[in-house]
Amino acid sequence: MKKGGGRTSRIRRRKLFRCSVSRGVNESYKPEFIELKKWLKDRKFEDTNLIPACFPGTGRGLMSKTSLREGQMIISLPESCLITTDTVIRSYLGTYIAKWQPPPSPLLALCTFLVSEKHAGDQSLWKPYLEILPQAYTCPVCLEPEVVNLFPKPLKAKAEEQRARVQEFFSSSRDFFSSLQPLFSEAVESIFSYRALLWAWCTVNTRAVYVKHRQRQCFSTEPNTYALAPYLDLLNHSPEVQVKGAFNEETRCYEIRTASNCRKHEEVFICYGPHDNQRLLLEYGFVSIHNPHACVYVSEDILVKYLPTTDKQMNKKISILKDHDFIENLTFGWDGPSWRLLTALKLLCLEAEEFTCWKKVLLGEVISDTNEKTSLVIAQKICQYFIEETNAMLRKISHMKDEEVTLLNQLTLVETLWTEELKILQASAEILNSLQTPFRVLVRVGLAQQQGQALLFPAATGKDALGGRSAGQHHSLPSSLLCLQGHLWKSDAVSS
Repeated sequence: MKKGGGRTSRIRRRKLFRCSVSRGVNESYKPEFIELKKWLKDRKFEDTNLIPACFPGTGRGLMSKTSLREGQMIISLPESCLITTDTVIRSYLGTYIAKWQPPPSPLLALCTFLVSEKHAGDQSLWKPYLEILPQAYTCPVCLEPEVVNLFPKPLKAKAEEQRARVQEFFSSSRDFFSSLQPLFSEAVESIFSYRALLWAWCTVNTRAVYVKHRQRQCFSTEPNTYALAPYLDLLNHSPEVQVKGAFNEETRCYEIRTASNCRKHEEVFICYGPHDNQRLLLEYGFVSIHNPHACVYVSEDILVKYLPTTDKQMNKKISILKDHDFIENLTFGWDGPSWRLLTALKLLCLEAEEFTCWKKVLLGEVISDTNEKTSLVIAQKICQYFIEETNAMLRKISHMKDEEVTLLNQLTLVETLWTEELKILQASAEILNSLQTPFRVLVRVGLAQQQGQALLFPAATGKDALGGRSAGQHHSLPSSLLCLQGHLWKSDAVSS
């Protein structure tokens, strides 16, 4: 037998391949990381647990050098390594900030500091950190308008709000930038451009950790909770992991401890929060695959799309939903339509004679079998509408990827979002189909009872359609089945 051609060799090669796919490529030898490690060491930080690496799927991150135990400290970053508003006040910008009226926001102070330090280049004390920061971001505010137009409607609206907010942030800061002219030989307009401020804004928005600072009179009353944490901010997000991260007032370090074990040479993650994919894309510029928090949002116009236009009580029903905060955050998830979505549909599907029971609907009570069934049918129609819309959008994006080569990376990002939403909708469609099965049985039972017939099942099966009594016996539906939908979604409400 040829050497290396046996079964054992094949198994070994498969294991090596799996490891090469999941493990990262060590990047600690790269000049920028060598400089960063030296710089961090000068500030009393030297990491012994993690090393920079590039991973398939997540890109640049941190890899464990050894096995990590639950509760183990993985990073303890001294305060001297952090960029905060205290850092800015102690710098050459402090005098200008202190005398500016009205007081600038903590966010403006940090963004100004980042732009100024980046402009300083080799002269900046923070150069080793600035060198490893992304040169460009994929937050919606940085994407081309034709790409943003491909977003789901709720995300598109928020992306447009984000862009308007950043543009206003830039416009309202121009006078402050002009006051800094004595610090620079070049015109401040060329240094503090919209592009430069946008980069700084994205840096703070996507990478800052929460550290509460005392309120200073030289700053506006906006929250002063930002801290940029060099090296620590290389940790990527995973919705599946749990870590404990906070600033320790006693050690004056920002500390992160694991809440689970991690094997040697695996990527170490932190969790940015229980965010859905639209929120992750809006705030951080990425989409998480198989995100358990991912969902598809149902807007008001889609909510009523398949309801009868002849319902004279529709406006009143919509008004009730708005008054009780049941018109937003209606979603489809991996485990089907949310309790909020089904509750809203149940209220909208109330017959005229049932309308007085609307309070009971909001409390999760079952009004009638007809109301339960109708709301599920409408939910299924809405889900199918989204599936068709999503498939159409994926075809459009695929065509644009062939035509707009320069936008390939941006289009791939949006394609990933739609692909994940399609998976969620398909899972919801299957669940909705299974939830309607008991009602199909109920209809058959009701028809038989109306005709005065005993409900019999084939002797060959020995069981009825619900897995109950043997053939030949009269069947009565258990009360628990009659309330199946109400109890199921009430439990969902508690868990959420």
